[in-house]
Amino acid sequence: MKLALVQSAVREQAKENLHHIKHIFELLPQDIDVVVLPEMFITPYENRYFMQNSVTVNDDRFKFIADLAKDNGVYLIAGSVPEKENDDLYNTTFVFDPKGNLIARYRKIHRFSITYPSGETYDEADVISAGEDIVTIDTPFGKIGLMICFDVRYPYLASKLQEAGSDIIVVPAAFNQFTGPLHWDVTFRARAIDNQLFMAACSPAKESFGDYDVYGHSLIVNPLGQIIERLDDYEDVLIVDLDFATINETREKLPIIKNKITV
Repeated sequence: MKLALVQSAVREQAKENLHHIKHIFELLPQDIDVVVLPEMFITPYENRYFMQNSVTVNDDRFKFIADLAKDNGVYLIAGSVPEKENDDLYNTTFVFDPKGNLIARYRKIHRFSITYPSGETYDEADVISAGEDIVTIDTPFGKIGLMICFDVRYPYLASKLQEAGSDIIVVPAAFNQFTGPLHWDVTFRARAIDNQLFMAACSPAKESFGDYDVYGHSLIVNPLGQIIERLDDYEDVLIVDLDFATINETREKLPIIKNKITV
């Protein structure tokens, strides 16, 4: 699987972000299999912006994203967007096949909540409703499990995705300059080691609009827990060829999964 993680700088308005992503697509190599966008790539990561930049299934914004997959002939894991359904907002990942068909939708289960050292608080649950379903995607290259950002802190969810056959867990994520240096590398490495699979994290870039101080550092971790490639905090694209045969090799040599006991 040739995977591209797009660490884009987020603008204030959805229209700006969509056209910026389209421009980035125009610069990508032609042999990419799967493209991943960041968490909330369409809007600043602030509750006050979510509704005005929201997406509903089959609206113009949704169609624009689907057409990116179709026009470029790739599987597109479209980061996440604030999805509006009736009176609810969800932090949602839409996934499209190379023909632009919607093949999966994952709604973030664990919503971000924190009290910073300054005493300032943030709670995504003030405006975002929780998802309930675990989601995997079958592709010709392997099975992909989905999480969004705060989900990666919960080992049980990664374990369920591994048990469902995932070769890689893809995580659009927007850690910040407090949580990122503390937990970004170690959390993604731990989930890879625990489950002996690949982990991919796709963040917005640091220079994104708004008050939220994005960490960046999109990365890919192998089943041994080694960081294969990573970006810094500025806008860039990370492209890696992944060989899923190394998953079985790792599990045979270090039989963590084989010796797993359910209690």
